[in-house]
This record gives sequence, C-alpha cells and structure tokens, in this order.
Amino acid sequence: MMIIYPKNYETLATYLKNLFNDAGDVTLFTSRFFKEVLKPPFEIKEFFRQCFLIGYKSLPLVAITGFIMGLVLTLQSRPTLAEFGAESWLPGMVALSLIREIAPVITALICAGKIASGIGAELGSMKVTEQIDAMEVSAVNPYKYLVVTRILATTLMVPLLVVFADGVGILGGYAGINIHSDVNLFRYFAQVLESLSFLDIFPATIKTFFFGFFIGMIGCYKGFNAASGTESVGKAANSAVVAASLTIFIIDMLAVQVTDLFF
Repeated sequence: MMIIYPKNYETLATYLKNLFNDAGDVTLFTSRFFKEVLKPPFEIKEFFRQCFLIGYKSLPLVAITGFIMGLVLTLQSRPTLAEFGAESWLPGMVALSLIREIAPVITALICAGKIASGIGAELGSMKVTEQIDAMEVSAVNPYKYLVVTRILATTLMVPLLVVFADGVGILGGYAGINIHSDVNLFRYFAQVLESLSFLDIFPATIKTFFFGFFIGMIGCYKGFNAASGTESVGKAANSAVVAASLTIFIIDMLAVQVTDLFF
C-alpha cells in the first residue's frame, strides 16, 4: 500500500494552484487581444515589419524542409507502391499526404521553434530591461504595439508559409520520382490536381490559421510575462517552444476529429 505524506499533498496543491493561475492568466491575455485588435490606433507599420520578419525571413528554412519532405516521402513510398503495381498513384499520394497533414504540422513546428522562441526571447528581454515599462510611461500601449502586431503577423504568415511548403514539397516529390524514372512535369502536376479536392485543401488550410494564432499568442504571453533576471529570457523562449509545439499537436488532433465529423 502506497503512503502519501502531507508534503506530497502540499506539492500537488501548489502544482494545481499554479496550473489554474496560468490558465486564468492565459485566458485574460487572450481576451485582451480581441479587445485591443479592434481599437485604434492600428500599428500598420509595425504589423508589416513583423510580417517581413516572420514570413520572409522564414522562407529559406521552410523551402528546404518542404523539398526534403516531398523527396523523402516519395522515395520511401515508391517501393511499397511498386510491389502492387501502383506507382501511378504516387503523385496523388504524396500530394494528399503533404497537403492534409505533413506540411501543415511540420511547418508549424518549425515556426514554433523559430518564431515562438524569437518572440518569447525578444519580449522577455524587453520585460527584463524595463523597456515595456518605459513604453507605458511614454503613453504607448505596449500590448497593442508588441503583442497584437505579432499575433496578427503569425496568424497571417504561418498559413502562407504552409502553402509555400506544400508547393515546394510537391516539387520535391517530382524530383524523387524522376530519380528512378522519367516523368513529364505537366503529367505529374495533372495527376496531383486530379487527386486533390476542395475538402482536402480547405480543412488543412483553416487549421493553419489556428496554428499561427497560438504560436504568436504563446510566444507573446511567455515573453510579456517573463520574470525579472536574465535567466527568465531563456526560460521564456524555451517554454514558448514547448508550449507552442504541444498546442500544435492538440489543435491538429481536434482538427482531424472535426474534419472526419463534418466533412
């Protein structure tokens, strides 16, 4: 029989208390975003700057990853399909796998590692060095300027990066097929388009907006609420990546269930 000492009860109670406190803080932080996003002034210049930093600066990494995903998926799937004489299905299978699941999740995880950590570290350092307090003293709304613009930028840019990864991944599949055979590019894309439907593309695209929103939200929350001290900057960046990655898997699981239920 296992004996639980009072100290264990205290530890569990403290853990649950901190968990519920964090859940409440995140809820308030998120609700404040929906209030601030519709209020003027709108930081358009900062929004476009964040779109450039988040979207354009991530293109090389997303392009390399997308191409490798399509290439490796094609090379790994071809022998199995060849055993059943179904090599002609390879372009459609690769396109469906990339667009419906692989490209959105992998691209979102890359963004969680690159963008969420960067936002968490940037806002955390501003919090530690009291730059956020200085903005409040200067009659500037730091939440509006720092948080709203970054969340809107990630919400918009992550879906665009996923679409870009889809296209590059399909090109990687074309390169993988032509390693062992000679397939015309026009014929390859014709087979890809024949295998895709609106219900394959629409749900996969919609969930990427949620990926982007929560990547930005978690990165901003962790950085905006960093504790004092230089160690908190690293902790904010690290916890932002972990929380954003876990959230992506949860959203993807829910999206698959909703898609199966309604589509």
